Amino acid sequence: MEKFIRSEGLVAPMDRANVDTDAIIPKQYLKSIKRTGYGPNLFDAWRYLDHGEPGMDHSKRRLNPDFVLNHPRYRGATVLLARENFGCGSSREHAVWALMDFGFRAVVAPSYSDIFHNNCLKNGMLPVTLPAAEVRALLDALLAAPGGKVEIDLAGQSLKGPKGDVHPFRIDPFAKTCLLEGLDEIALTLSSAAEIDRYERERKKATPWLFRDLPG
Repeated sequence: MEKFIRSEGLVAPMDRANVDTDAIIPKQYLKSIKRTGYGPNLFDAWRYLDHGEPGMDHSKRRLNPDFVLNHPRYRGATVLLARENFGCGSSREHAVWALMDFGFRAVVAPSYSDIFHNNCLKNGMLPVTLPAAEVRALLDALLAAPGGKVEIDLAGQSLKGPKGDVHPFRIDPFAKTCLLEGLDEIALTLSSAAEIDRYERERKKATPWLFRDLPG
């Protein structure tokens, strides 16, 4: 998992509340367990004017000119600014994969679905939670002057807005450490491989009958 330490990038504002995971990545694209390849189908039903299916050449589909991510000014955005209850709905991890495959490294919102929030942290995406009034002010500023950037400092737990305004945020200390060090659950377990091996050797000596081959 890629480390998240500090990120400065273009912000795409999504002024919608209760954006669910089916909107983030529709159900027809959930047939793969790979973590890549979902970027072209992020917000598929909003992004395109026609219905999409796996295997299509999405570069030839008709784009919705009114959808925020289709505006040239937001090309290359790495931060998504959203409203309350972002990522609600089903628990599909693909929603986070799609956001990351599109190029987002962080989402900023007043609140999230618990499962979506945890899926972000486990996959190297930072979900920044700010008070609703602060998110509203950021949205208004970015909608009035598109193309703004923010700087997110995970170590210092702060977000600097496009006007230099600083917004502190909270994050679970353990999740923060994992993001800073780029450790997902597998990597975290493997970091203790020596201790695990030592325990297994000692356990085998203490209780050898548990390690005998079963008949047949």
